[in-house]
Amino acid sequence: MKRTESFAAAVFLAGTLGLASQAGAQNIRLDRTVTFSQLATAPGTESNTGGEYRQGPVEDADLKKLLRGSISSARVSSAHVPRPNPLAVDGAGSVTGFNGLTQAQQRLADGGNQFSIEPPDQGLAVGNGFVVEAVNLALRVDRVGGAPVGGVVSLNRFFFNESAIVRATATTPTRYGHFVSDPKAYFHAATGHWFVTVLSIDVNPATGALLGRSRVHVAVSQTADPTGGWRIYSIETTNGTGTTPGHAGCPCFGDQPLIGADANGFYITTNEFPIFVGGFNGAQVYAVSINDLENPAVAQPRMKAFDNLPLAEGPAYTLQPATAAPGVAYGGTAYFLSALDFTGTLDDRIAVWALSNTVWLSTGTGAALSLQSLVIKSQSYGQPPDAEQKPGPTPLRDLLKGLKIATEHLPLIAANDDRMQQVMFDGTNLWGALNTVVKPLNGPTRVGSAYFVVRPATTGGVLSATIARQGYVSVNNNSVLYPSVAVNASGAAAIGLTLVGPDYYPSAAYVRLSGSGAPNVVNVAAAGAGPEDGFTGYVSQADSRTARWGDYSAATVDEAGNLWFATEYIPALPRTQLANWGTYIGKITP
Repeated sequence: MKRTESFAAAVFLAGTLGLASQAGAQNIRLDRTVTFSQLATAPGTESNTGGEYRQGPVEDADLKKLLRGSISSARVSSAHVPRPNPLAVDGAGSVTGFNGLTQAQQRLADGGNQFSIEPPDQGLAVGNGFVVEAVNLALRVDRVGGAPVGGVVSLNRFFFNESAIVRATATTPTRYGHFVSDPKAYFHAATGHWFVTVLSIDVNPATGALLGRSRVHVAVSQTADPTGGWRIYSIETTNGTGTTPGHAGCPCFGDQPLIGADANGFYITTNEFPIFVGGFNGAQVYAVSINDLENPAVAQPRMKAFDNLPLAEGPAYTLQPATAAPGVAYGGTAYFLSALDFTGTLDDRIAVWALSNTVWLSTGTGAALSLQSLVIKSQSYGQPPDAEQKPGPTPLRDLLKGLKIATEHLPLIAANDDRMQQVMFDGTNLWGALNTVVKPLNGPTRVGSAYFVVRPATTGGVLSATIARQGYVSVNNNSVLYPSVAVNASGAAAIGLTLVGPDYYPSAAYVRLSGSGAPNVVNVAAAGAGPEDGFTGYVSQADSRTARWGDYSAATVDEAGNLWFATEYIPALPRTQLANWGTYIGKITP
């Protein structure tokens, strides 16, 4: 499966700072109930008889080409880019952890009726002694020590009771399931419920061609045991929130649903793209009553949606909702962060968003929900280059060269763009991070991470915010990608990410953020065993020299305040012919 290229903001129509428009009628509905422990089947075998991967919507790729213009995918201009002091690289430190899902495990799930996938796009939730990890296109429950519970479950099987693909036999034609992508996961510690989300696009079951209907799905566990029963809801996203029936190019879909939560609401944001033509219609916010989602007696959960979100000189994109660590009082106002690099070059601003009066989601009374934004000055960040790799064994590349299909090169690794990654709230501050271009002491530009600690306030209905702390993570002559920040109620924080470059195979790494000082070391939690050697990095397979990676990692906090992260790396584990990625799940005790 060749997934949607990740979103990068191009030059859009000018907008103005202010309040977002609120949608009219928009519903979330219950589709089905499932029992997780009944869904896992024995792994299948790898089949290369066709239908090994499929193309999703391609408009993001077009935007990325427009954004980059003539800039090399491996280099960007070093003029004015951040020049942070590089950090040392050290061993695993105090982390404990285990291997998460791999491409081989997800590909062979559901009896092998799965696609080959790059990248994994990780969701992670931890609580009640369990770890829930979701990747494209699979889901697994582990004990906190790493012991799997119930096997690997296909996302198509979980959300639709179907296979992603049933390949043709001598007597039956190929059958295709829904296009499913971009999973996320969350554990609501206060009530003991689990959440998993994905996007879907309907397809022609006989041909696999995309059709004109899309949804975001929200699975909610019925108890604190994620291997038990779940209720699965859906939000129609075919035409955004319904406030603008003339959305250009619709039918559309909500790309990369992002999630956050507080005591009153479960928050989902999307980027809306047309399915069949190029274009970008801006971001949406869906605010749903978390109490209603968790209550099986409520047939129609309360929900409000927001669309037409202006921001500075362009429409807003990739609003990251904040989640709060267990023990953090977070209610009444929900917060979000987003980036503002509209030209795909450099910027020194970020946006803070406040969704006020969220108690309405719990009670249905009081003032209406109100969404506003504020642009604040920040450290600079910018469009990252793609990351170089350390040479090593590449069986797929060797096979393609041996077959004389093409002269393949060692792939670069995609750093995508500088959108805001996952955001957490510690009760006072919002913590977020993003990919950025950096200029090391010696050598060409590389990929680094910029992090932000933002102190928001909403007084008298007016949003204010200041930067409490900010900084960079950079390793000289190498790259760090896809940061996710975990912060607990005491303010202890860490960033999980991938370390890769001329000196490192793609490795799972983390950085501690303690006190007010800058970090001084990148710890390698799990060293990579070789280069990325997947199909998306080869011209003969995906028309690209840049392999898909990320598109995001994940981080969270358990009830005891331990910091957890999940990130992609290359493990020394069984692979499939077409890809070799794996994931690592780490636990940091503050």
